[in-house]
Amino acid sequence: MAKKSGLGKGLESLMGEANAEVGAPAADSTLPITKIKPNKGQPRKNFNPDELAELADSIKQNGILQPIIVRKKGITYEIVAGERRYQAAKLAGLDEVPVVIRDISDEDVFKLALIENLQRSDLNPIEEAQGYKQLLDNNGLTQEEVARLVSKSRSAITNTLRLLDLPDEVQELMSEGKLTAGHARAILAVPSEEGRVRLAEKVVAQGLSVRQTETLAPLFSDNSQAEPVHRQPVPQSFKRAARQMRLALDTNVKVKTVRGRNKVEIEFEDEDALAHLVDLLTRD
Repeated sequence: MAKKSGLGKGLESLMGEANAEVGAPAADSTLPITKIKPNKGQPRKNFNPDELAELADSIKQNGILQPIIVRKKGITYEIVAGERRYQAAKLAGLDEVPVVIRDISDEDVFKLALIENLQRSDLNPIEEAQGYKQLLDNNGLTQEEVARLVSKSRSAITNTLRLLDLPDEVQELMSEGKLTAGHARAILAVPSEEGRVRLAEKVVAQGLSVRQTETLAPLFSDNSQAEPVHRQPVPQSFKRAARQMRLALDTNVKVKTVRGRNKVEIEFEDEDALAHLVDLLTRD
């Protein structure tokens, strides 16, 4: 039976370093940026390009004032905390970055990255919910333990996890920042998946407030008050195309229709995998 990793003072100490005052860096050394790799399990998936550009400009003028926390992984170093600074440093053209090197277990790496992002309010609600779910599923924690870990109430964890009950289309709108967690809670009051999608699309199209969404939710709960939406099944040609691309690219591929648009989604793990995909797709 796998032993649960204790957080204790070790992780608390690391969080102290991750949240150190801007004017008091405590770097162990500097590392070539080419030797540093992102954490594949990083809970934050989306980085605002405008904010990254602003941080990159600041780094060009002032350097990186807070070191990136990393751990040794083979011949390279994996980011534990500070991927946004790493991405901005690459954008700024830095060759080396200040780092704090620590020996941290696989289990605690994700916990630390999640806590850092939560404390900095860097995660969108869906990323936050996915982070909690990963702690529950992969780390064997209870909701009570997750709540203590991130200094939130048990009910807050439960309510955030409920966002994952929303249809994929609605979750995508949240990830894009078009819907807030308040909107999502109102949409969750609608029992059917079709009703939730229709209400979400109406909220985005008309720029409705949370209060307006709450008022409309009962109407979308009663199918007799609105024309039902019949979802078209995924065409067999889409399924065949996705299967062929999965085999050709050796990664998960989805071909689907979202809000009237046909899309192809190709998953990749990191920049090296992306470069490999680009090579495969552009090769004569």
